[in-house]
Amino acid sequence: MDFLEALLRPPLVLGVDPRPRLHGREPIPHIRRYALALMEALAPRLGAVKFQLAFFEALGPRGLELLLELASGARVMGLPVIFDGKRGDIGSTAEAYAEAYLLRFPGSALTANPYLGLDALLPLFRAAQESGGAVFVLVKTTNPGSGFLQDLPVGGRPLYLHLAEALAREGEAYREGAWSRVGMVVGATYEAAVRAVRQAAPRAPLLLPGVGAQGGRPLKGPGFLLAASRALFYPGGRPDLEAAKEAAEALLEALVE
Repeated sequence: MDFLEALLRPPLVLGVDPRPRLHGREPIPHIRRYALALMEALAPRLGAVKFQLAFFEALGPRGLELLLELASGARVMGLPVIFDGKRGDIGSTAEAYAEAYLLRFPGSALTANPYLGLDALLPLFRAAQESGGAVFVLVKTTNPGSGFLQDLPVGGRPLYLHLAEALAREGEAYREGAWSRVGMVVGATYEAAVRAVRQAAPRAPLLLPGVGAQGGRPLKGPGFLLAASRALFYPGGRPDLEAAKEAAEALLEALVE
């Protein structure tokens, strides 16, 4: 499996952020059953599955075992996998992240933090190219305080746009056909930023979190992957397979240009 095949599928991404309190006294077995059943039920409607690493790390060693099991299950179902860890470091540490999430899971993607500079991202980019994966670099995030750094004016334009242009240039070395393996994360809650980044980086896949519970609209566009977590994994605030299928259908039907 090559991760870029996700761009040929429906644009919806299921965010898996397990909350143990919603799964009874023995949460991990219930999370396992529910997540596998949900991925299977939604598979025809999904471009990928995104696992938020923090929620699995919070469960301790059994949580990491669960992560590997669910990621393997998604791949068996033919679903591309995104490991959402927002990793970023220098030298051998960056190489270790690349080994852990890209080389060990060929065809998968990892989210990354650019704050240490583009050189710190190179081991991830190279690993993505070697493994048929992708890297989604944080450019404009959904949190209200993101503008503190990301919107800083530099030469009359926001910093996030300069970053997008730099990543687009770097990403040309990792392009396979129409799309680069260097993607970007842009919050669907900032539609103007999505449009600006798409114009600056026409070959970059864009992961757009914030659809659904955070108020972002399901935007339709080339290379867009729309990530919804609470709206799909816990529709109505609880595990519910039927409601999740209805929510997925509603989001796909609501796609807007």
